[in-house]
Amino acid sequence: MKHPVTQRLYGYWDGLRGDRPAPDRNEIEPGAIRGLLGDTFILELIDRDTYRYRLAGTRLCSLHCRELKNRNILRGWNDEDHEALSTLLAAVTEDAAAAVLGIAGFTERKQAVEMEMLLLPLHIPGEGCSRVLGSCVALEQPYWAGMHPILSQSIKSVRLLWPDERPSFLDLRGSAAASPVPQIRRSMASVSPAAHAAHAVAGARQVQHLRVIEGGKS
Repeated sequence: MKHPVTQRLYGYWDGLRGDRPAPDRNEIEPGAIRGLLGDTFILELIDRDTYRYRLAGTRLCSLHCRELKNRNILRGWNDEDHEALSTLLAAVTEDAAAAVLGIAGFTERKQAVEMEMLLLPLHIPGEGCSRVLGSCVALEQPYWAGMHPILSQSIKSVRLLWPDERPSFLDLRGSAAASPVPQIRRSMASVSPAAHAAHAVAGARQVQHLRVIEGGKS
């Protein structure tokens, strides 16, 4: 997790859930993450191909030059990345995994911005993890932000964290002994049968054309 917004939102969510896979939706207090709200969102699971924005922060909407509320987050991706993101969201809502994505957004003028997206499960009593708390923030704010809308996006990297894992930055308390955060990058290479079997045992999912390397324990 590269961006402070990503780290702070994950830390807040992790503190709320305690020993549970995910906190309840009604435990989220906007005032506790006031400085992050402009970059955060909440998704509602409708079906496998529809994860609708229920809320979307002002900075995120400004970056896209549109109101995102009620839009489907799966719009604006090519076929491969659409399926990959759908699979990741299924891991979040069905298995209570957390996902960190490196993505690129593109305008009609082919201007690009590198962003980091965080997806975290939220539990609804009687429904399971049918909500997703997330953030999406530009790693460097482009000069054209708010003037030219992002029309398409692509996935550059993926990292999954399962409920019993902790990213190493949560354990950094001035100590240099923590292990570095592994990078997961786009790969066209197929996962070997042995690796695929290991993922199946761990309850993980192969994410289409992306190779997902799991980790995060300190």
